[in-house]
Amino acid sequence: MKRVGFISAIIYTGISVLAAGLFLVATMNGYSLVERFGGAGWIFLLAMIILMPIVTPLVKKRLGGDRQP
Repeated sequence: MKRVGFISAIIYTGISVLAAGLFLVATMNGYSLVERFGGAGWIFLLAMIILMPIVTPLVKKRLGGDRQP
C-alpha cells in the first residue's frame, strides 16, 4: 500500500511541475517575473489539489491494490 502512495505522489507531482513549467513558457512575453512565478505557483498548487484524488485510485487499480486477501 505504501508503494501505491509513493508512485501516485511521483506521478501527480510530476504532472503539476510540468503544468507550472508550461505556464512559465506560455507567459514569457508581457509579464513580470513576479507575476510569472506567482501564477506558476498557483498552477502547481491547484494541479496538485485536483490530481491527488484522481491519480491515486488509478494507480491503485493499475497495481491491483483493490484485491482482497
